[in-house]
Amino acid sequence: MRTKILISVAAVVAMLGLSTPAQAIVNGQADNGEHPFVGELLFYVPDAVDSRFTDPGSWYTCSGTLVSATVVVTAGHCAFGIGEDGKPTTGSDGNDVWINFSEIPDFSSFPPSAGYIPDRNEQRYLDRKAALNADPNWLEATAFAHPQYDESLFYMHDLGVLVLDKPVRSDTYGQLPDEGLLDSLVKQKSHLIFEAVGYGLEGAKLNSSFGGDTRRKAQQRLVNLNGVAGAGKGTSAKFSSNKGKNTTGGTCFGDSGGPIFRGDSTTLVAVTSYGISPTCSDGTGGYRLDQADDLDFLATFGVTP
Repeated sequence: MRTKILISVAAVVAMLGLSTPAQAIVNGQADNGEHPFVGELLFYVPDAVDSRFTDPGSWYTCSGTLVSATVVVTAGHCAFGIGEDGKPTTGSDGNDVWINFSEIPDFSSFPPSAGYIPDRNEQRYLDRKAALNADPNWLEATAFAHPQYDESLFYMHDLGVLVLDKPVRSDTYGQLPDEGLLDSLVKQKSHLIFEAVGYGLEGAKLNSSFGGDTRRKAQQRLVNLNGVAGAGKGTSAKFSSNKGKNTTGGTCFGDSGGPIFRGDSTTLVAVTSYGISPTCSDGTGGYRLDQADDLDFLATFGVTP
């Protein structure tokens, strides 16, 4: 699930009573520099409602993985509807998105909302954009969602890409999976460990939440490839931290788009897509990247397994 800046979304999710897009690492560990190619997204959706303001426009966070010097893989719902210079788009190609690869990104220059409520939302956008562009650790990008992404069925094609304005040189990048990798691994599911990484909350309850904005990791096991509540079988994978020893935690709000790696490798088998419960206590829904349509989409940006 993507996280709205300065607004807890836990209560909203609870009211929905459904599997919902976007998720932080719960009961995991600090990343301690293991995944410097995983970053935190910060983006603006100009037609989303922020109830504190008289006009629309909201800010959100997600997570993402650098798979080349200029390409970041994230969730489709973290790349869809992003603004273009503050104006609504048709869904893709928005440039109001930035990413920071620090383990604990610095938000100190990011103006808080208090001074803009209730009718200065446009000025809030302008001031925040200026602050982000002035900070070399926040890298501007353009966002693209999977061409078949549909918000009402987000889990069917929940894949997005950021193309960075400037390249980031790294000793290591995330690697794409071979087609059908998870199908070949599912029979070994009880013996395999997968690692989720992200910047989301560390816990959520009905009326409270804590943590976030720090890169963390957790080890999980694969449960099944059955999709969401029986829909979209084969497109999504369920992971759990409650399936035996050597598992350490799950994901929560803000981890959306973050990678799920095969073991301690850099092979990206899925991105965090949806939550099983509003309290982040029942595992992780990951959108698979080892399907032909997803690999074809990623190949248009010059990245292949």
